[in-house]
Amino acid sequence: MSDPGVVADQELASWALVRRYAVPRWMIERATERRLAGDWRGACAAARVDIGFDPADLTPEIEDDLRHLAPDLLRWHAPRVRYGRAELSPHQGLVLGRYGDAVLCAATPLHHDGAQRLRLRLVPAGPRPSGADVRTVDWTGLRHLWDARRSAGLLAHCGGGDRPPFFHADGVPLAPEELPGGDPGRGDPVRHAEWVGLLHERGAFKEASAAAGLALENMWTWTEERWQRRGRVAPVDLALLGRTMRDSTEHHRMELSWDLSLAVKDGAMVETVFVIDAINPRPYLNVPLLADGLWRRLPDLDLLRAGRITPEELHPLVRDALFPARPPVDGPVGPPGPALPVPVAVPCRRRQHGLRFRDGVLEDSHTSQERDRERVLGAFGGEPSGCFAVRAAWEDGRGRLPGALLRLRKDLFRRMEHGDTPGVLRLLDAGVDPRVRDRGGRTLLHLVHRVDHEVLLPRLLAAGVDPRSRDHLDRTPTWAVRDAGGPRALVRALDAAEQDEETV
Repeated sequence: MSDPGVVADQELASWALVRRYAVPRWMIERATERRLAGDWRGACAAARVDIGFDPADLTPEIEDDLRHLAPDLLRWHAPRVRYGRAELSPHQGLVLGRYGDAVLCAATPLHHDGAQRLRLRLVPAGPRPSGADVRTVDWTGLRHLWDARRSAGLLAHCGGGDRPPFFHADGVPLAPEELPGGDPGRGDPVRHAEWVGLLHERGAFKEASAAAGLALENMWTWTEERWQRRGRVAPVDLALLGRTMRDSTEHHRMELSWDLSLAVKDGAMVETVFVIDAINPRPYLNVPLLADGLWRRLPDLDLLRAGRITPEELHPLVRDALFPARPPVDGPVGPPGPALPVPVAVPCRRRQHGLRFRDGVLEDSHTSQERDRERVLGAFGGEPSGCFAVRAAWEDGRGRLPGALLRLRKDLFRRMEHGDTPGVLRLLDAGVDPRVRDRGGRTLLHLVHRVDHEVLLPRLLAAGVDPRSRDHLDRTPTWAVRDAGGPRALVRALDAAEQDEETV
């Protein structure tokens, strides 16, 4: 079984990626500008949210909610694939609102490797309004996660009054001596949440659960020590879960990780939490899935406490909700954009040579004769060294890169994965060589279905990115795009480029 500490670190690292790349600052700014102008469809387009219904079918009540929908905030809080990944969790239907016989849903992609787009749907009410092929998750009680009118409610949802747990109202973390030394009781929700959280962090999972009003019972094949160890690092907010279940009379389940779930029953009384062996969870498959926002610690607060982000890197609506006393800033608020490339020093032939990007090429300071000599050595099986080794690693993904180039490559591919077309274009406009491959041998064409391919496909082909290239699993871009459910028109365009003898 995976080490719980490693699992917790991966969880935090995944959310750091989500917050850095999933909702770029430009997206927040464009979607906000359109929303404030009353253009909800333009706001959705800016936030890469498709509309799957005829606007003429909307009732005044639904249209009023859509005018206040913050699609970028919805994307910010949407469920994610975790543990090293950061994509939208596939096959989920988030029920945003119920309007008589109609239900407004936000559907996540069908493939975690597909385009990272959400889709608004208006479907008939029923036991499974999202459709039989997706998992329905009730977000109707979580309007602060998508309705701009309710976004300030995030603070109270986290247990806060005038500040969130573990922070002052201006975003400064509490000092250790400012934290509670005993149970303050539920009459002080924020300090009670801190006390429950401190018990949980100290490994007293059972005691923390009891303080939150939850009684634990071990089930299936898990030993006491085993599930206590996993529960200790699970991202569950026990105080929030206790509040949620006190207001519920239904059974629910939560997926804490790939091999650990919790099922909660008797919400009107003392709740019983069962630890389920995920290898054989059949008795609970029909138990409704509880939305992450009703049981999970807010990732933003976890990241802030760990020093992985700053309040100014949060979504502006989230920052303002969590830290109402934080002074305004002169500059923009939101995730930072891409860092532009700078020259890199590389040890080469007992000297330090400079490598830099210019006009889409990674340039070195060698003469044409030295480059020819290196090519001849390579033809006879010689290993490249120095500048030539770095250029080879950039283009085949197999060798080692200097730290600055490695970070740049990761940044570029992450922005491709999350559909950040403006971010990718900014790097290419700064001269970055697009003929790069990642560690898996993928080119940017292997991910072109995730971005605005009408803009980037012709540019990548013109820059010499080979449509016939294969990654380290022998997959071509055409194969990768088709397998991820990419648009048919894009598959045809890639196939045509692959067959075109004029293409590099």
